This record gives sequence, C-alpha cells and structure tokens, in this order.
Amino acid sequence: MSLARFLVKRLLQGVFVVWGVVTIVFGLRVIAPGDPANVLLPPDVAPEVRRQVIEDLGLDEPLYVQYWEFISGIPTGDLGMSLETGTPVTSRVLRSLPATLELAVAATIVAVVIAIPLGVISATRRHQPADYGATLFSLAGISTPNFWLGVMLIILLSVQLDLFPTSQRAIGLPGVFDLLVAGQVVAAVEGLRTWLWYITLPAITLGTYFTALITRLTRSGMLDELGKTYVRASRAKGLPESLVRYKHVLRNTLIPIITVVGLQLGSLIGGAVITEFVFDWPGLGQVLINSINGRDWPMVQGSLIVIAVGFVVVNIVVDMLYTYVNPRVGFD
Repeated sequence: MSLARFLVKRLLQGVFVVWGVVTIVFGLRVIAPGDPANVLLPPDVAPEVRRQVIEDLGLDEPLYVQYWEFISGIPTGDLGMSLETGTPVTSRVLRSLPATLELAVAATIVAVVIAIPLGVISATRRHQPADYGATLFSLAGISTPNFWLGVMLIILLSVQLDLFPTSQRAIGLPGVFDLLVAGQVVAAVEGLRTWLWYITLPAITLGTYFTALITRLTRSGMLDELGKTYVRASRAKGLPESLVRYKHVLRNTLIPIITVVGLQLGSLIGGAVITEFVFDWPGLGQVLINSINGRDWPMVQGSLIVIAVGFVVVNIVVDMLYTYVNPRVGFD
C-alpha cells in the first residue's frame, strides 16, 4: 500500500473516531443533570426570561435538530459559543491548546531522554546494582500519583528551596518565537529560559509515570533482543559491543517503544488535566475542568473534540514512523 492510500485510509478511520467521540459527548450532555440555562440566569429569574433564553440557545429544539446543528458546524471549525463568556469556543480552545501541547511534549522529552538510557543500562547490567536501581525507580514512578508528586515538588523545590515557580506560565513558546522573528534575540533567549523555568516541575510531574513505563518496556525489549541469534552472530564477527547494542538491538526494540510513546503522547494531551490544575497551567485541561464545573457544555464538547483529534493525528504519525524504524513494516 502506498503512503497516499495509507493516509487516506487512516484519515477516514480518524473521521469515524472523531464522529463517535462527538456523538458520545453530545449524549452525555443530554443525560447529564442540570439545566444549561442555570449558568446564565439567577435562580429567581422570571419564567418568561428563562423560556426566552432556552429558545435562544436552541434547547427547545428536538434532539436530532440540536445534534445536526452541532455536528454541521464542526467541519468549518464552529464549535458553538461558550455559555459562561459568550465567546466562540474555537478561539478559547485554540488559545489554550499551545500550553497543553508544550506540557505534553516536554513531559514526553523528559521521559524519553531519561527512560531509554536507563532501560538500556538496566538490560545490559542485569542483576547488578544499576538494574535493581532502575527497577526500583520504575516501580516508584508507576506507583506515585502525579497530583501528589506535583504538590510535593511545589513544597520542596518551590516553597522550601525557591528554585522554581509554583504555578502559571510567564511566557509560551509562541511568544518566544514571536520575539525571535522580531529580531529580539536576547529577549527570545531570556524568554526561553523563563519558559524552561516554569515548565520544569509540571513536565517532571506529568512525565514521571511515562518515564517509568518506557524504562520497563525498554528493559524487557532489550533483554528479549539480546537473546536472539543475530546478536550472538554479530558478536562472533567481532563487531563492537556498542554497535551491536545501540544500532541493532536498540533499534529493533524501538517499535513497541514508539507505539507506547505515541499513545501516551495522546494520553498526555488529554490527561494533563490534574497536572494543569495543580500548577494552574493555562492549558486545555484547566479549561475543561472549569467548563465542567460551570456546566458550560459547548466548551466541554469543544475541548474533548480537540483531544480526540490529537489522538487520531498522533496515531497516524506513529504508524508512519514504523516504516522508518523498521522498513520491513509496510503501510498495510
């Protein structure tokens, strides 16, 4: 199968996935308790005013009409209007998305940079102190709730030692890029340093579980590959151990790692909610929590749709990376 046919096939599958998410979210809005009009109106409002607001929102229409009006606007980027602010959902979601993507990518980089070398060391030094230490680290990382870890890091590194800020984000990568395009190189470098200062603790918090998972996966994959015939044949030919270990063994271990990294990156985009809440990070998770608390269903729907699209895109990219890592894997 050619790359073009593969992309068309996966994009069509992705459309059905997003449609399923949209339908489920719309159904949840219908069965959820509470009246969206209560977000806009005080409890003692006159019945006539309440009826008028419900009519303006289209909540008096049949469900199939409401459903069609909602999904018909999605292809054009119209996700409705926020009940709380009266602003377009699309613009609010797109303003928050860069912060969430920055946090998810930063957490992934932290996880991969730490986990793969740690997994390789653990596998090549099996039953040695380094192996036991990596195993203990991965067990602790998987067992530690990220909200608790975030609070502990804030107390220790922010409050006690004053090394990092406790919350918020002073500048984002788009702001750094704008400074660079404007020719303000010194300000861009300072902005990048500030960004790293603010994102370090949230990235570590969000990426700890991910780091432990990849460490264990890398170790098990390396151990499986090290026992195969081609490794013994390569060593018998006199190839350097580093060449055997990193060019052949590690590369053959990367396919399941790429799968997990891709799936987890999608999970981090949608699962950064707790971390964003702990660090008051101005991302999509923060918007989602506030929207759920305020019964702002258009904003909830828009946020979940963007998260679903992120999952689909990441999975397509992961499938394409398979053929680069292992050419024997086709686009079938």
